[in-house]
Amino acid sequence: MKEALYYHQTSKGVQCDLCPHECQFSDGQRGICGSRVCQEGKLYTLAYSNPCSLAFDPVEKKPLFHFHPGMRCFSIACPGCNFRCLNCQNFKISQAKPEEVLTANMEPETVVQQCIQTCSKAIAYTYTEPLTYLEYVADIARLAREKGILNILVSAGYVNPGPLADNIALFDAANIDLKSFSDSLYKKQNGGTLKPVLNALKAFKEADVWLEITNLLIPGQNDSPEMLREMCKWLCDNGFSDTPLHFSRYFPAYKMSEPSATPLKTLMEAKEIANSEGMKFVYIGNAKEYDGEDTLCPNCGHTLVKRHIYSIRRNRLDSTAICPYCGTTIPGEWG
Repeated sequence: MKEALYYHQTSKGVQCDLCPHECQFSDGQRGICGSRVCQEGKLYTLAYSNPCSLAFDPVEKKPLFHFHPGMRCFSIACPGCNFRCLNCQNFKISQAKPEEVLTANMEPETVVQQCIQTCSKAIAYTYTEPLTYLEYVADIARLAREKGILNILVSAGYVNPGPLADNIALFDAANIDLKSFSDSLYKKQNGGTLKPVLNALKAFKEADVWLEITNLLIPGQNDSPEMLREMCKWLCDNGFSDTPLHFSRYFPAYKMSEPSATPLKTLMEAKEIANSEGMKFVYIGNAKEYDGEDTLCPNCGHTLVKRHIYSIRRNRLDSTAICPYCGTTIPGEWG
C-alpha cells in the first residue's frame, strides 16, 4: 500500500477528495473505485505499482487520430474505476479489487524502462480508470517525460478540479469518454454525473493538452437526434469544433445483453448531425464494414490520412500540419 493523495481526515475516518463521489471511509472501508482504503486514519491506494494489464498498442486504438499517427504505445492499467457502467467492456478489471485479479509488481521506473525496451514512444494509461490511481500515473508520467516519452490519458474524466489541475500538465494527449449528454442517464447508466466531465473537457482544452472525445452510441439510450444535437452544439459553443469526435459502435457487454449492436445507420446519422452543428472532424469507430476512420480536410474534402482497423494506409500530413491540396492547417500533432 502507498498513502494516497487528495484526502482529509474526518471524525469517522477519512474523506477522499480525488473525484466527485468524495467517498467517506471508516477503518477498513474502501471507496467506490475499490482501490482506495482507510487504515488507521489514513487513506491508501492499493493500485500503486500493481498493474493488471500491459499491452503494446497503436495510438489509433486509444482512439487518438490527430496525435502522431502510427505511433506505438506502451499501455498500462491497474484495477479499479469510479464508474459503474452497465455495459463496461473491461469489467473484469475495472470492477475488480486489486487482490481479485492477477497483477504485476512494477515500480514507476520499471514501467518506463519497459516502454523504452519495447521502442514505444508513449505510455498510455487506459483500459480501466487511470484517475483512480493517479498517484501511480503521476509518478510514471514524471519519469517518462524526463526520458522524452509522451504520456496519454484515456479516461472518463470524472475527477475533482483540484487534483486534475495539479497533474494535467503531465499529459501530452487525452481521450475523454463522454458517455452521454444527460445527467439522469449518467446516474442511471454510469453511476456518476455529467457536469464534472464537461468541466474536465474544458480543463484539458485550457491546459493545451491535445484532446479527443469518444461517445459510445447505445441504441435507445443516448442516440436520439435531440441529445446528439444538444451535445454537439455545446461542444461547438465551448470551442471544441476542431476537437476530433469519435462515435463508437456499442456491442452488448457486462450487465447489458440488450439492446443489440448499434445500427450503422445510427452512427452515420450521428456523424451527419455532428457535422451540421459544426464539428469538423467526426469519426465512426468499431464498425469495420464502414469507412469512417479517414481524416478529411474540412476545407477541400481531400483524404489526408487513410486508416483501416487502427493501421495507417496513407498519410499526407507532416509536422507542418498543412493540407497539401489547399493549405488549410489541420489541428493535431502529426509528427
